Amino acid sequence: MGHKLLLVDDEPHFVLSLEFLMQQAGFQVSAVDGGEAALEALGRDKPDLVLLDVMLPGEDGFSICEAIRARAEWGDVKIVMFTARGRQVEREKALALGADAFIVKPFAAQEVMGTISRLLAPGV
Repeated sequence: MGHKLLLVDDEPHFVLSLEFLMQQAGFQVSAVDGGEAALEALGRDKPDLVLLDVMLPGEDGFSICEAIRARAEWGDVKIVMFTARGRQVEREKALALGADAFIVKPFAAQEVMGTISRLLAPGV
């Protein structure tokens, strides 16, 4: 069984394509479309890594990242945040709140896979 990933994004076409890519790479993927659902999913079945969009309905990805990092039992969950805006200030905010990586949309599949592989490598 592969690593468990939680994909948090409200754009269905993006979710479908990324979910397919991750499943082809051997990951177990679940997807939710908002922050509250993400926190509920983390409570039910803790993933190894969360792919978290900044722009979400309701709470944004920054507040979800902060909520994940506030819980000791989720301290080892890796967080990769992504956004279409990608300004330096957003990257810095994401990393300051505890994200392990930040990727700007649109991105190449190899970039995402490389980031995930690096973060889930033993000893990281």
